[in-house]
Amino acid sequence: MNCGAVAIWHDIAPEGLAEFHAWHGEEHMPERVGIPGFVRGRRFVAIEADLGYFNLYDTASPEVVNGPDYKARLDNPTPRTLSAVRHFRNVARSLCEIVARTGDAQGGVVATLRHDVADGRDAEHIERMTGQVMRGLAAMPGVASVALLVADKAASSYVNAEQRARGAANRVPPYILVVEGWCEEEAFIRHLQGHFNAAACAELAISTEHSLGFYRHQLTVNPATST
Repeated sequence: MNCGAVAIWHDIAPEGLAEFHAWHGEEHMPERVGIPGFVRGRRFVAIEADLGYFNLYDTASPEVVNGPDYKARLDNPTPRTLSAVRHFRNVARSLCEIVARTGDAQGGVVATLRHDVADGRDAEHIERMTGQVMRGLAAMPGVASVALLVADKAASSYVNAEQRARGAANRVPPYILVVEGWCEEEAFIRHLQGHFNAAACAELAISTEHSLGFYRHQLTVNPATST
């Protein structure tokens, strides 16, 4: 059985940064990884990206992200959560199945490719991404792991209490490629930018509205350390 993931990108209003960092590390991430089926939560901050933060939660299965325990938390936010989410801006969030993963290591630098696919070419895209593209990236020096995530669009579009508190709709990226590395950041960034240039993206049926961003690790919370 494939694993699942919650992938979230967002900005934070400058006046809310201190509150966000304290709440997210002290309350929110421990709360999330305390949900049955959540196995790890990580936060990354932008190095070179359109959105300032990337948060990734791994789950034991895709069903966990659409399950009653997670939904109950989303619909019953704490007072501290209601205060903190007022500072979120430009949220993109997908509840996903990890359809393929190469490598199990974690990297300190991460690339995320949020994208959609041209009509009718989804099967072709997934086959190529999980085959030649992921194998090529995994062979790159300094790459720790590569994963392809596919969003459950219906589950991702559910409007929960946290989103209502923000008062703005989320974007739902249909596909996400996550590449984790441990090499020098500049080399990692330039290599991935070259790998996913305009011509390469067109060849892979990736839409022109894709977003390639680079992030540095800030925090990992595991269930065993959340109590």
